[in-house]
Formats: sequence, C-alpha cells, structure tokens
Amino acid sequence: MLDEITFRRHADASLESLKKTLIQAESDADFEVEEQNGVLNITFEEPPSKFVLTPNTPVRQIWISALSTSFKLDWDEATQSFMLPKTGESLKPLVARLINEHLGGSAIVLK
Repeated sequence: MLDEITFRRHADASLESLKKTLIQAESDADFEVEEQNGVLNITFEEPPSKFVLTPNTPVRQIWISALSTSFKLDWDEATQSFMLPKTGESLKPLVARLINEHLGGSAIVLK
C-alpha cells in the first residue's frame, strides 16, 4: 500500500490533470467542472445530475460517485495511474464513459 504522502501526490496530480482535461471538454458537452478542497464536482444541467470525485486517503483510493453508483479506483504501479479493478479502466477513460452514459452520447473523449 502507498504511504499517505505518495498517495496524496499521485491523487492530486491525477485529479488536477483530469480537471484540466474536463475544463477543455466543457464546451463539447453541457457540464461544468468545479474543484473545492480537493474534491472535483461535475455538474450537469440536462439531465440534472452531479458527479463527485474524491481522494480517500485512509484507503488510498479515488472514489467517484456517479450514475447512482460508487466507483473505487486503486493506484496501479505498472501503469502509474488510478484504475478501476473491475474493468481495468483508468481515471480519464472511466470519467469519459460515465459522462457519455449520462448524456446519452459519445461526444466526450478525455486524453
């Protein structure tokens, strides 16, 4: 398991990179990205919804609350990214898939 400092460094860098990518994608779809105290919120007007991405330091995971589901991503040393163990998706492709599922399209690609 990662120590707390290493986890925070990886989580902060991953979420910051995701935030920058999401801000660029805001014009492609109807959502807004906001960061508050290290938590990323993605808010949708139509259909109304909110995704919340939170680093969970005690368990060394990034948690995503979206589409009435909780997704828990672990740090993968081999890929140097947070991954969803169930599907093998890394953070950006997973968030892109969730946004596209919510919006009912495939307009969003996060790189």
